Amino acid sequence: MSVYVTSDLHGLPLADLKRLLNIVNFNNDDWLFILGDVIDRQNDGGVEILKWLLEQPNAQLILGNHEAMLLSCDFVFEEVTDESIENFTKEKMELLMNYTQNGGDVTLKALRGLMQTEPDTLADILDYLRDAPLYETVSVGNKDFLLVHAGLDNFDKNKKLADYTVDELIWAWPKITDEYFDDVITVFGHTPTMSYDHANKGKILKTKTWIDIDVGVPYGNSSMLLRLDDLKEFYLF
Repeated sequence: MSVYVTSDLHGLPLADLKRLLNIVNFNNDDWLFILGDVIDRQNDGGVEILKWLLEQPNAQLILGNHEAMLLSCDFVFEEVTDESIENFTKEKMELLMNYTQNGGDVTLKALRGLMQTEPDTLADILDYLRDAPLYETVSVGNKDFLLVHAGLDNFDKNKKLADYTVDELIWAWPKITDEYFDDVITVFGHTPTMSYDHANKGKILKTKTWIDIDVGVPYGNSSMLLRLDDLKEFYLF
């Protein structure tokens, strides 16, 4: 059994994810964690991957800020009635505009298609996202890992994970000098590694206490898997 993580696929075609998993001979004994932001920005907005995740007993999505933005706009899938139109507030309009400006237009288009052809699947996807955890802790070999979308904003080593707010877990933007737990490796995405240094473009970034695995897939870089067992990296191209 091996444990793999990836993150910030942002509309990666499902076929490409499957090709990546084939590289490592991923099987039913292995585990895959996707650390948020499957959706938005390109292609079908990640909807085919979401449909695939519904059927996977050994793959888990951790909530990212893009999934959270989609859920904040779930009112767009409600039946249009006089009451729903009346309740379409300025706040809802701002949420929708913010989401579409952050690449959500392709995902909404694909999900609206599902609303017409597979309404039950759309409902299952939204329920799956609502139930997605904010973090997971796993032990692999003799190493402990915290898996979270964006890191830990306002970090305090004495602060319980359950006491972090949603925003602190899905919107954090760690500095390269930030240090987390001494005895746990924190793995996250959200911040493209090239944001720290362009030399990191398309590569994961490892520091003393954390690993950033957002390699910038929507910017033309290869998707990747990190195997937690030995911290080996695998790239599609």
